[in-house]
Amino acid sequence: MSESNQDIERESILLRILWMVIFVIVWQLAEILLGVVVLLQLGYRLFYGAPNAGLLGFGDSLSQYLAQIGRFGTFNTDDKPWPFADWPTAQAPRGEIPHSIAPAPHPARDEEPKL
Repeated sequence: MSESNQDIERESILLRILWMVIFVIVWQLAEILLGVVVLLQLGYRLFYGAPNAGLLGFGDSLSQYLAQIGRFGTFNTDDKPWPFADWPTAQAPRGEIPHSIAPAPHPARDEEPKL
């Protein structure tokens, strides 16, 4: 291998190490956020009797994001996670049916008489 290729490979691995350190920090923050989502979902489930649909979707996509960071960090893929790729799309829930609130009826217009 030529000296030029060795320099490029060394620079490439150093850049990868930098990204891995950054994503480890992001992992720690996302892990805390996932814990908050879990606690909120638990409280919502206890209060309403069913999970919140918005928290279901966000929790699933956040879990997939953490998996993407893990795959990048363990050299299973060279694709960097968000913001370099699209945010993961939430999958349809396979557990309990989420709590839904019917939309409020459209309020009657309270128009003043025109002069």
